[in-house]
Amino acid sequence: MSKKALVLLAEGFEEVEAITPINYLKRAGVAVTVASINSSLTVKGARAELNVIADITLEKLAPGACCFDAIIIPGGIPGAEKLAACKRISTLLIDMADAGKLICAICASPAIVLAPLGLLSGKKFTCYPGMEEKVTGAQWSDNRVVTDGNLITSRAAGTSGEFSIAIISALLGKDTAKKIADLVLENFKK
Repeated sequence: MSKKALVLLAEGFEEVEAITPINYLKRAGVAVTVASINSSLTVKGARAELNVIADITLEKLAPGACCFDAIIIPGGIPGAEKLAACKRISTLLIDMADAGKLICAICASPAIVLAPLGLLSGKKFTCYPGMEEKVTGAQWSDNRVVTDGNLITSRAAGTSGEFSIAIISALLGKDTAKKIADLVLENFKK
């Protein structure tokens, strides 16, 4: 059975941090659902102001986290702040954590979205440089990607490829992750 991942988008998301995981996970055979927290399926990014068409709105997404194996939260300001302010996302994240599902956040989102919910407590994590000052009760690392149990965090747009490969490894194993990494990251070394 195919693994399923949910990517959450709010206006002002960092495009690279959302599109890279969507692309890499789909290449690996993961069923990816992109959900907009807006009432519209069209979500505008933060930097290039790209419009991304989501698969579904959060409002129409069935309640509960059991149908997804992973949730992916891109950063970007104000996108991460809008995700953090959404009560339904807070509930979804807590439910996913309680169910032992994979929680993946990059850039500002570990500090802005996960930390206030207590999801970083006692965990090793990374985030956009300087944002770690907003987090207490967790161990910050300057590594580009950090995996601690069911939590995967990453630094910023420039680490999106490695972040995506770490998610694939957690969902599908190291062999599949290496196959995708060789395809999209390693070709330049040959």
